[in-house]
Amino acid sequence: MTTHHPHTVDEAEPVVVTNRRVLAIALPMTLAFATTPLLGLTDVAVIGRVGDAMALGGLVVGALVFDFVFAVFGFLRAGTTGLTAQALGAGRDREVEAVFLRAALLALAIGLGLVVAEPAIMALGLLVVAPGPGVAEAASAYVFVRMFSAPFALMNYAILGSVLGRGRSGLALALQIVVNGTNIVLSILFGLVLDGGIAGVALGTVCGEAVGCLAGLGVLARGLFAGRMPSRAEVFDRRGFGQMLGVNRDIMIRSFCLLSGFALFTRLGAGLGPVTLAANGLLMNVFMTGSYFLDGLATASEQLAGLAVGGRRRAAFDRTVRLTGLWGVGIGLVLAAIMLLAGEALIDFLTIDPDIRAAARTYLSFAAATPLVGALAFVMDGIYIGATWSRTMRDMMLLSLAVFAALGWGLTPILGNHGLWLAFEVFLGLRGATLLAALPRQRDRTFRADPPTAGAA
Repeated sequence: MTTHHPHTVDEAEPVVVTNRRVLAIALPMTLAFATTPLLGLTDVAVIGRVGDAMALGGLVVGALVFDFVFAVFGFLRAGTTGLTAQALGAGRDREVEAVFLRAALLALAIGLGLVVAEPAIMALGLLVVAPGPGVAEAASAYVFVRMFSAPFALMNYAILGSVLGRGRSGLALALQIVVNGTNIVLSILFGLVLDGGIAGVALGTVCGEAVGCLAGLGVLARGLFAGRMPSRAEVFDRRGFGQMLGVNRDIMIRSFCLLSGFALFTRLGAGLGPVTLAANGLLMNVFMTGSYFLDGLATASEQLAGLAVGGRRRAAFDRTVRLTGLWGVGIGLVLAAIMLLAGEALIDFLTIDPDIRAAARTYLSFAAATPLVGALAFVMDGIYIGATWSRTMRDMMLLSLAVFAALGWGLTPILGNHGLWLAFEVFLGLRGATLLAALPRQRDRTFRADPPTAGAA
């Protein structure tokens, strides 16, 4: 995606990139991302206390539907972050607000569309998962109620993206705590205390997203009513909307490919038997938990890269790539070491099945390598999102997925689960390597108009 820069370097504020600034963004967002699994644990605990196996199965199926839907539309957060940071770096305050309003309108339209399409979405979900009648009935009840949260949830993506693009990660953490905290409290109240069961849990989620949305809008409204309100023509500017739609389209395709990669890993693992499938799932969940640290770092690279590109600061951009890359490798090494040293104890804590324990230990070294091998992909994703190089990011993801599919289908029948994990490691590593290889050309194209001395470290 070509980035439009109507301002020169002299009009932009200096962009200072330091280790302190990287961590000031990354650490709060790591905490924010880490609170998300608490929602699922709370819902499971509430329905588990009800003691209805069908309802618990329905919750799992229903949550799977939303995990997929919301993951696909996660581009609303990422795309908004990059475009907001670029506008901020260029000193275009009214464009910062216009980006948010465009994202909010898009989120509202998609959210309302999901509410209308709920019957079709649920039917497709049941067709794919094929649960029993009792579980299907419970899942349908859950999805019907929770789907009303879609407009609020997607608006929250736009709000979070705008807040992160402005570099206010502390505020982003506070908003996530409001959403998740309200969700947890009301899910317990409606689902358990008031005996609402699975529908009550879903209603708690709807209310949590709505409260968070109102809080976020209240915070951002101060900027809109502080002399920075863009005109209707600015909000609906064809170039601005076209750039947002193009970036979001590419990120959506990239997200869908990433989900497809994890789905293929699960599908190939399932063909190796239930014990291997369970062991892989356990190890993958450990990796995903550790990835919250890398997600926080990716958020820092998004915001700082966007500021540098918007402000036409090549030196600041290069420093962002260097610092976040080094932090990514460092975090990956620490996570890998933790998994190697504490992995067996963690496996024993997560399961008591001796066969699953033995299988998980066999492949622990592969799982331990994933945060290190995948660290560069997290950082590069953030750089490319911040710079809005979404088309190249999409293309490299398609290439990586194709290689993973070929290796997965080719190596798994020969090497078994070792071959599957090897293919997955190649998938993670190739994502980062291809994006890094394409970076110099993308950077030169973006900054070619800069004078040789442009930039501020």
